[in-house]
Amino acid sequence: MAFDLHALMRQAAELRASDIFLKEKSPPAIRLHGRIQITDFPPLTADQVQQIAYSLMTPQQIARFEQRNELDLAFTLEGVSRFRGNVYRQRGSVALVLRLIPLVMPHLDDLGMPPVLKELPKQRQGLILVTGPTGSGKSTTLAALIDHINTTRHGNIITIEDPIEYVFDDKNCVVYQREVGRDTRSFAAALRSVLRQSPDVIMIGEMRDAETIAVAMTASEMGHLVLSSLHTTSAVATVDRIINMFPPHEKSQVRAQLAACLTGVISQRLVRRHNQPGRLPAVEVMINTPTVRKHIEEGNTGEIYAALREGRHFGMNTLNQSLERLYQARLISYEEAIANAGNLTELRQMLRQG
Repeated sequence: MAFDLHALMRQAAELRASDIFLKEKSPPAIRLHGRIQITDFPPLTADQVQQIAYSLMTPQQIARFEQRNELDLAFTLEGVSRFRGNVYRQRGSVALVLRLIPLVMPHLDDLGMPPVLKELPKQRQGLILVTGPTGSGKSTTLAALIDHINTTRHGNIITIEDPIEYVFDDKNCVVYQREVGRDTRSFAAALRSVLRQSPDVIMIGEMRDAETIAVAMTASEMGHLVLSSLHTTSAVATVDRIINMFPPHEKSQVRAQLAACLTGVISQRLVRRHNQPGRLPAVEVMINTPTVRKHIEEGNTGEIYAALREGRHFGMNTLNQSLERLYQARLISYEEAIANAGNLTELRQMLRQG
């Protein structure tokens, strides 16, 4: 019997689930408010999962999947949601995970983001990084920042993504979206040519290697505003990750370059609301103030945390300070705050004092 994938997608969208999981011998599952839930749909056979996955792919994508055994894709179910998918093999059979991406473009205010995030994109050049673990809302925050720029500025925005997630309409800007594997060979190849496409703003879906990071920093130094994401858990870890991606003999130069071009780092994770369904962001914000810039240049990244903690005047705060505010506002439980602590001992002390 044919499986009704569209019915599952509609149900997931109505429940505001974030992910759909399909594998053989199991009913489809969804991730709802961060937790996996098994649906009432019947278990799927290996053939059904493969048919579902292949129905979402082009012939070229099927050929690429059969050669590599994993594939990223994205598509839209009109009137329901956009989906980002990853198809892969497990125990010899095809499996599929779909991430739901709302059709309505998110706004920074609706996401519960700190007001300082609206100030960062006002810079005409620089590097803005959104970081956090998988599933922490990085893509949504990046999209909200791009939409804010699209609404408040007049310019040329070029995105390089793998795959394209949120789809932008032209507002006050013109927006070109390039997908790796379809519109360009790689992030690095697209970045090398993007500087000849008269961009004002460049969004890179993810900075995965030293070459991409190097070109992004150079682009920001040349007068462009560059936005991207990294899988790091804090602002300090982001600085360390970037510098440690390069060989030892280049690190001094990279520190100087990063200190000069960095605008800010937004490090976030999603935490469960207290006494009601849903999640909200706990956000660490680092602005490249003179103090932060000096610490990056001199390699004293361990001193940056204190600058964040004491930098409220600049709109900065640590993850623990964000969790403390959410807890004091009774939006999250004590247990949820502790489970997401950046520095566990420090947060326990902060919550006792509060």
